[in-house]
Amino acid sequence: MALNGSAFLFSSMKSKFVSIGCPGLAYFNDGEGYYVTGCMSVCRPSERALPGSCRGDDGCCQINIPLGLDSYRPYLESFGRRGSRNQEATFMANTTACSYAFMVDTWWFWFAGSHFNRTGDFAVPVVLDWAIRDAPTCAAARRDPDTYACRSARSVCLESTNGPGYVCNCSDGYQGNPYVTDGCADVDECQHRDQFPCYGVCVNTPGSFTCTCPKGSSGNATIQDGCRPDSKFSSALKAVIGASAGVFLVLVSCFSAHLWLQKRRLLQAKRRFFEQNGGLLLQQQLGSLASSGVAFRIFSEEEMARATDGFAEARVLGRGGQGVVYNKSRTVDAKQVKEFAREMLILSQINHRNVVKLLGCCLEDEVPMLVYEFVPNGSLHAHIHAAAELPAGARLRVAAESADALAYMHSSASPPILHRDVKSANILLDGEFTAKVSDFGASRLAPAAGEAAVATLVQGTLGYLDPEYLLTSQLTCKSDVYSFAVVMLELLTGRKAFVPVEDEEEEDGGGLAFAFISAAQAGQHREIMDRKVIEELGTEVVDEAAELVIRCLSMVGDERPTMWEVADKLHRLTSRVVISSEKMTGMNVIPAIAS
Repeated sequence: MALNGSAFLFSSMKSKFVSIGCPGLAYFNDGEGYYVTGCMSVCRPSERALPGSCRGDDGCCQINIPLGLDSYRPYLESFGRRGSRNQEATFMANTTACSYAFMVDTWWFWFAGSHFNRTGDFAVPVVLDWAIRDAPTCAAARRDPDTYACRSARSVCLESTNGPGYVCNCSDGYQGNPYVTDGCADVDECQHRDQFPCYGVCVNTPGSFTCTCPKGSSGNATIQDGCRPDSKFSSALKAVIGASAGVFLVLVSCFSAHLWLQKRRLLQAKRRFFEQNGGLLLQQQLGSLASSGVAFRIFSEEEMARATDGFAEARVLGRGGQGVVYNKSRTVDAKQVKEFAREMLILSQINHRNVVKLLGCCLEDEVPMLVYEFVPNGSLHAHIHAAAELPAGARLRVAAESADALAYMHSSASPPILHRDVKSANILLDGEFTAKVSDFGASRLAPAAGEAAVATLVQGTLGYLDPEYLLTSQLTCKSDVYSFAVVMLELLTGRKAFVPVEDEEEEDGGGLAFAFISAAQAGQHREIMDRKVIEELGTEVVDEAAELVIRCLSMVGDERPTMWEVADKLHRLTSRVVISSEKMTGMNVIPAIAS
């Protein structure tokens, strides 16, 4: 089936390639005859059947199809009957008379389930993705008003999720055909009370509506019985208010007499907060760790106030996912005390030169605080995308050091730790421009051997999120590998991980990972690389780094390398750049790489 040149592509999210029959090897090629993907199916004896369906050992196998597929030709191979006795027992113990290989709607095939039992010729549905393909992105389409398809003034352009292109929708509050002039008309919400409830005075406005309580009442008119009559001030109520004001004045006049009591209560509150935040237990743990040389201390609130000039706004370095970061300290919102406890536990277990060091904490306030080492040169994100540009050799070294830190967290920490929010903004540079991974507020402890992946609410930063984690909510160490690959792309290209399509300062909006994969598939990955990076590292090193990134960005987590493999490859590339520099200059290693 070929869709070449049309507006359609096979949906990688809603269609799968399936093979039925055993034993069999099914695969398909693209329109040029090149292999794309495939799967193998055999039949286990019925008395040894495993739970689940279409796993590959029950006479059925299935596999996802890649993005951007516009044609496919299936092939079906059968295992020969000549082979070792072990091969015959494995593959020929059970066979079927017929075998099939086909593309099919994922949901349709799932609902068919065990009832899918066909012989002879039969038809199955397949899902295609449609988009306008004459421009790769919305930003590119807008440059040519004559061909831009979103004609209605009340329409919005949406990027295609499969291959280059875009589609049009009417803006919120409008409906109709966005592909024709004035095709999107305002929705009169007041005429559709079943969809837009209003139990008061409804007034339609362009793209929206207002719903207010009738005159003489107040409240929430969008819920039934939400409007209440306004109350009238009576003489008795005025008298009560006057008496209350008098009592308030008496209390204010007596305030000075109770200052000593307030001070005593403040001291008691500090002690209570210290105990509530686990201060006594932490003191016991510090006593047991004193002999091990752990440099961790508990600071008083007065010390924290002095270090931050009374928590002055001028001392604020930034605002992270779990609170405000000050020069010398970091406060955590009261609602996020659990995240504070987790971060303190995780950081107390980590001892690595490329991970930001936890120096201590303050527990004398209702909101506990962590104290980190000060990392003076800011984030890697600022150095990539601001004026303070890093040399290409330093970028490769920083990538290798960051990979070392993540590899240590995945494999050497006890228990292993999943960072969960790897991005260039969370990699800091110290005075020697050594990388230090930071911000563990979203981290999770990795499951022990034999346990299932961690199921969590999806959390992370747009542009860095692992698509497999986004779809399944199953967190693994390979999710960090995907996010780190996006950081490597930032270092190699100098581009941001994600740019909104409305950002006119960028050439094209969208995700950097998708843009790189698309360019790599077309053999044009060097075109989006930073020219200085290619000139300083050489095309051979850049190509190998690009190949490593492609492996890390695989849609299937199990096909990605581990962080140890990534770190090892980056160190080998770094050493090759060092050797190349020495041969060219006849001098020692340049400091950016040697450090």
